[in-house]
Amino acid sequence: MLEERIKQWGRDLGFDAVAIAGTELDAEEARLMEWLGRGWHGEMDYMARHGARRARPAELVPGTVSVITARLNYTPAGARDADEVLADPELGFVSRYALGRDYHKVMRARLQQLADRMAAEVGEFHYRVFTDSAPVMEVSLAQRSGLGWRGKHTLLLSRDAGSLFFLGELFVALDLARDAPVTEHCGTCARCIAVCPTQAIVAPYQLDARKCISYLTIEHHGAIPEPLRPLLGNRIYGCDDCQMVCPWNKYAKTAVVADFGVRNGLDAASLVDLFAWTADEFDRRLEGSAIRRIGHERWLRNIAVALGNAPKSAAAHAALAARADHPSEMVREHVAWALARQS
Repeated sequence: MLEERIKQWGRDLGFDAVAIAGTELDAEEARLMEWLGRGWHGEMDYMARHGARRARPAELVPGTVSVITARLNYTPAGARDADEVLADPELGFVSRYALGRDYHKVMRARLQQLADRMAAEVGEFHYRVFTDSAPVMEVSLAQRSGLGWRGKHTLLLSRDAGSLFFLGELFVALDLARDAPVTEHCGTCARCIAVCPTQAIVAPYQLDARKCISYLTIEHHGAIPEPLRPLLGNRIYGCDDCQMVCPWNKYAKTAVVADFGVRNGLDAASLVDLFAWTADEFDRRLEGSAIRRIGHERWLRNIAVALGNAPKSAAAHAALAARADHPSEMVREHVAWALARQS
């Protein structure tokens, strides 16, 4: 069967799992519109701009009949234990998915190779590659295809891989046999809800992104709301707390893709050292990294908050004072806040 060959080709390309879904997301569309109506998407205007099209693959890419979903583990081998980094307030915590090369590039290249392999077998066909790069409801499609179920933290969970993986899709104009969804296995567990530092998971399966540390440190462009700053701790890019406490992540597997290996020592880097990076150094060191897209200004904003949350020290105070007259008003404001806490 073509479907089984597609899955095998995907595994040959390094994907940890490949499955097939249809394009029907009616229930998910209703939940999406309710979420947008509450304003929980914050500054992520692209989510509202595309509206219901996000839940209608055949409208997003006309001609789409089936969606091939793929999963790729990202936990880098040899990375410093996340709990240890969070426990040391002089270190900067970076979400484990961002320690290596930008996953968009890695996933996109492999999905393109899969499409090429399919074309060689069945002839040219219409398709489009997605990997967190357009208004696609990745978790919903992966859930429909049977790659896992939606956890209470809203991320996809798999019994054999937890949640520490990337997702990507091929929208194809081929009528392929669908895989069956899997049952949910969160039960009564609510550890992810309880552990969230800012209580952004307001209820099971409901996330107010405006309070989420990943949103605040990555997607949010302006000043971080002052009441939330102390709750960020030393998290300077993303937050993994809800995943770290999930029992299913004991089954998470180490990435076999070398591109996801730790770069620049970001698994356990000193806040003072990272804050000293110039704009040119930031661009050079983080070339090919997902972190680079937030820019040097937001990088300094995030680290200033972490330094403000760190124990008082001469090194932290000196690092902040050196940025007190930074050209960016936003950076100056966060530095002033941090200096007040270091004084």
